[in-house]
Amino acid sequence: MKILIDARLYGLENAGVGRYLINLVEEIKKLRNKERFVILLRKKYFNELNLPERWKKVLADFGNYTFNEQLKLPRIISKENPDLTHFPHFNIPIFYNGKFVVTIHDMTMHRQGRVATKLPLPIYFVKRLPYKYIFRKAVLSSSKIIVPSKSVKRDLVDYFKVDKEKITVTYEAGSKEFKKQGIGKRIPSVPVKYKLIGKKYLLFVGNAYPHKNLERVVEAVKYLNEKKRIDIIFAVASSRNYFTNTLKREVERQNAQNYVKLLGFVPDEDLADLYNRSTAYIYPSLAEGFGLPGIEAISAGTLVLASNISVFREIYKDNAFYFNPYDFSSIAKVIENTLKLKASERKKIISKSQEFIKRYSWSKMAKQTLNVYHEALKPAQI
Repeated sequence: MKILIDARLYGLENAGVGRYLINLVEEIKKLRNKERFVILLRKKYFNELNLPERWKKVLADFGNYTFNEQLKLPRIISKENPDLTHFPHFNIPIFYNGKFVVTIHDMTMHRQGRVATKLPLPIYFVKRLPYKYIFRKAVLSSSKIIVPSKSVKRDLVDYFKVDKEKITVTYEAGSKEFKKQGIGKRIPSVPVKYKLIGKKYLLFVGNAYPHKNLERVVEAVKYLNEKKRIDIIFAVASSRNYFTNTLKREVERQNAQNYVKLLGFVPDEDLADLYNRSTAYIYPSLAEGFGLPGIEAISAGTLVLASNISVFREIYKDNAFYFNPYDFSSIAKVIENTLKLKASERKKIISKSQEFIKRYSWSKMAKQTLNVYHEALKPAQI
């Protein structure tokens, strides 16, 4: 069996999909299976990534969502002639007709649409049509679909009327490095570096897209500081881009500059410590596919405050404190209650949550993914 993985989004700079690919590749490598693998990589990781025997690297140094992707990618795949291709994101080549599985991480763009883009309206609509066509082809033409939660599976079944037996849920997991940090390995320079020394703060990690709903946390934190006289900072770890600039303007509009810190990109070696020292990780999203930062936060040794949405209820169960994401006063109340917890109560909740998240494993995810490959290549039942 020869399997090709399109790993052009490999790397932490590619957010959730990048982390997914890192762990998928690393864990499949450990299985020492008999399948042969071909992995497509951008130039940055082509020379860095070490692979075992039966693995082959192929340079595919062109971007996602581009004409080159549509024109060059099918040729590269055809030349390698795999039995199966795994696209780890919906952006498949339109004219690719080989057998493939696809990972659909969420349906955020379907839900959010116009508000989740910086494009001018005319350009947005021009790009929206091919996006929807490619997404639909990825779902309907794939042999199997991999999703990170039952919530995404329900969305796909409801929206596309796809057979639920075609979809496999493979839960993601936190990095072991966050757990190591959570058991006491702190870096004294981290709070100094991010100007958080001696401060109580809530942490958010990820892109500042509109559906992340960060402006309501800003409103809640301002209310707590000015009306309730509770000192708390909202720290946002997000790469500088259009959406963080938009958030910065919103902070200024609310006159909340004293209560919000935009940290920029934070590497994993610092991030684990920031999680660990935080009052809580706060996740106010209106829609998600899984919720990996919450798992990382628990692993590193902090509490999770989350939107009361179905995917978070599925992933965190009773190991998070939930609020109405549309109501800043609900967010403020949960934050206030968290601050009132005794140290012993806090420690007990974190310990219980860390035991709970052991059910999530990248190794298990990789084994399930390999099973999906095998299922996809089984002869069709007549």
